[in-house]
Amino acid sequence: MKRIFAALVSVAVIVLLFSGCTVKLNGASIPAELKTINVEYFENNSPLVVNYLSQQFTEALKDRIRTTTRLSIVQGEADARMSGSITGYSIEPVSIQATNTNVPPIAGATRLTITINVTYTNIANKTFNFTQSFSAYADYTGNLSDQEQTLINTINKQLTEDIFNRAFANW
Repeated sequence: MKRIFAALVSVAVIVLLFSGCTVKLNGASIPAELKTINVEYFENNSPLVVNYLSQQFTEALKDRIRTTTRLSIVQGEADARMSGSITGYSIEPVSIQATNTNVPPIAGATRLTITINVTYTNIANKTFNFTQSFSAYADYTGNLSDQEQTLINTINKQLTEDIFNRAFANW
């Protein structure tokens, strides 16, 4: 009976100790003075232009910040700012599929790569400021038009993760 009571007391103490703690698993370390961020529209300046890519990427980045931080996204004056542009949208073969001798080889797999140039400005602490290019890709087979939207979503997720980590995960 004493062992059961001791075990219950131990569990209660552990629960009380940790009930006031907050654990963040997203890796973000945002200073307390940083409360607002202005995420500007990312223009598509790449040689190949997909009409909806700018809007889709900008919203994906805002969603990543909105859902994993306490920051308020504002227009105009803010404690921090993210701006930049889409500088690359390329489609290249990554493997060649052999054909018979009368037909030129064709791509066995193709890679879609998107490159974003980002400038992050933290008004309160300039040591976190950066300008950097980020690239991500996804490989596919078959017709691009059938898969383009899914590929862009996959690439946007990786890009926003990389940009978020560079700006907010100081490890």
